[in-house]
Amino acid sequence: MRRRWLGLAVLLCLALSHAPVAHGHAQNSSNTDRFAAQRAAMVADQIEARGVTDRRVLDVMRSVPRHLFVPEPLRSRAYDDRPLPIGEGQTISQPFIVAFMTEALGVSARRRVLEIGTGSGYQAAVLSRLAKEVYTIEIVPALARRAADTLKSLGHSNVHVREGDGYAGWPEHAPFDRIMVTAAPERIPPPLLEQLAPGGRMMIPVGGAEQWLTVVEKTPNGVVERRTIPVRFVPFTRGQ
Repeated sequence: MRRRWLGLAVLLCLALSHAPVAHGHAQNSSNTDRFAAQRAAMVADQIEARGVTDRRVLDVMRSVPRHLFVPEPLRSRAYDDRPLPIGEGQTISQPFIVAFMTEALGVSARRRVLEIGTGSGYQAAVLSRLAKEVYTIEIVPALARRAADTLKSLGHSNVHVREGDGYAGWPEHAPFDRIMVTAAPERIPPPLLEQLAPGGRMMIPVGGAEQWLTVVEKTPNGVVERRTIPVRFVPFTRGQ
C-alpha cells in the first residue's frame, strides 16, 4: 500500500509540473501578491469602514492592483488613503472615492459604461470587472497611451481607450447605461446627457471652487440630479 501511494504522489507531481500556466488576470498574481495585505487593509480601513457595502465593489477593490497604475517611485504609497500624482498635472483618485463612485453608479454585468477622464486607467479597470463593456476617453495623449498599455497588460480586454475630448462623449457607441466622469465641469456637458440611455445613471463631480459628486438619472419624467458628497477633482479639460 505504501508503494502504491508513493507512485500516485510521483504521478501527481509530474502532472503539476506540466500543467498549463493561466493567462489574463491570473498571469500577474505573482507580481501583486506582496501587496495583497495592503489592498485588504485599504478596503477594510478606508472603504468598508466608511460605508461602502456592495460586496462586488469591495471584492474588485481587493483584487485590482492599484500600485501598477501609479508611477513606480510612488508604488509603496499606492494604497494610502489619498490621491497621487500620475504625471501631466493629473492624479489618481483616492481609493474611497473610486469605490464610492463605483457603488453609486450601480454597475452590473450587462451594463455598458462610458468613462470620461481615463487618467491612469485604474477606475476603468475597476469598472471592467463589473460591467459588460467600458469605453473610456482621455484628453492627454501620454496618459491615454499609458493607460491603454497598462490595461492591456493586465488583461482588461473589455476596455476600449480613446484619446480625445470627453466633452463630446463617444456618440458612435451611445447610448450608455452608465457614465462615469472623473474630472469636474462647472455644468454637466449636454452631449453626455444625450448619450445617457433612458433609465441610465451618471456619476459626475460638478462645480468650480466648490464641487459636489452628483448622481444624474434619466427618468421617464426627465433628468433628476442629486448631490452626494463634497469633493475636489481636477478641472474638466476641453480640447481646442
